[in-house]
Amino acid sequence: MASTVYFADMRAGHRENLFDKLERLLEEAGIDGIVDRGDLAALKVHFGEKGGHAFVRPPFLRRIVEAVKALGGRPFLTDSCTLYPGERKEAVSALSCGIENGFAYAVVGAPLVMADGLRGQSARRVEIGGEFFQDVSIGLEILEADALIAVSHFKCHELTGFGGALKNLGMGCSSREGKLDMHSNVAPVVAEKFCTACAACLKACVHDAIAMVEGIAKIDPDKCAGCGRCITVCEEKAIQIQWNAEAPLVMKKMAEYAKGAVHGKQGKTLYVNFVTQISPACDCYGHSDAPIVADQGIAVSTDPVALDQACADLVNAAPGLPGTVLGDPAAAGADKFRAVYPHIDWEATLEQAEKIGLGSRRYELVKLEPKSPKGW
Repeated sequence: MASTVYFADMRAGHRENLFDKLERLLEEAGIDGIVDRGDLAALKVHFGEKGGHAFVRPPFLRRIVEAVKALGGRPFLTDSCTLYPGERKEAVSALSCGIENGFAYAVVGAPLVMADGLRGQSARRVEIGGEFFQDVSIGLEILEADALIAVSHFKCHELTGFGGALKNLGMGCSSREGKLDMHSNVAPVVAEKFCTACAACLKACVHDAIAMVEGIAKIDPDKCAGCGRCITVCEEKAIQIQWNAEAPLVMKKMAEYAKGAVHGKQGKTLYVNFVTQISPACDCYGHSDAPIVADQGIAVSTDPVALDQACADLVNAAPGLPGTVLGDPAAAGADKFRAVYPHIDWEATLEQAEKIGLGSRRYELVKLEPKSPKGW
């Protein structure tokens, strides 16, 4: 059965601006049936990295916040700690980065709450009975929330081909342990040339898995629980993830984590994709490269699989822009994701998500009609 995806293009005028169109999309998608009075509603966003600029603009989040408040809900913006060292490796740095990128209460009208605690360890494992995982580690605040609205920037991605609602759920709602589950099948390793024997990792490890051997930190893979705490405390970036899981496997695992993220929220989830500034890589970088196609619009659905499929189709149907990583502009209808990352089968995530019952790749695209005959 086809799912409904509501879509608004970028046209705007004095009768209705893009923020107004977003509000109408939320109404059409049935937000009033998702958020009840008193609900603690998690708006899962990506705070962006310092130096990047393609993430969803905070004023759009404010309009979603206002829509939730109008229904009596209590919204909060949330994101999770990263697995790798960087600006968002723990809550203090992540929230500071988010505020500096404009996600402050004065702008968005809602508090910022980390989904997985101070160091990415606040989580609970939930049963999913999947092909790769029997249970998955999800940020506690995601699980505790009454309703979940995933607000995603749809773009290309260097590991998964594209990033949208499913990646925002699967990777973005998991704990650090969960991220390591998806990315690697073994414990982190120490790059000896970078290790200064500061012993910060020894103090951080609660599993007694790290020892100093001849002035170099060593990780015992038999004791390592895969929590990733040592990675974030290493200022020298000497502790590194073993990127041994092939991309299709990571993508299928991510789909199963997405299922865990919506655990217990039947009828209480909504997904908003901004198909704008469609950059060639993840928003986790400290830069945003030129978009590969023109801005397409905003899409909303209660089905994350249908939503991501529809957004991928919109991008592929559009002509490529000159002066981008595509090289010569790709023709309308060409596969933009494979043009940027030829060796990545970006459909693997969608296939697995549909297979495990997260949604359907079949969809009906319902375009928002303009408020006036000429759209102005």
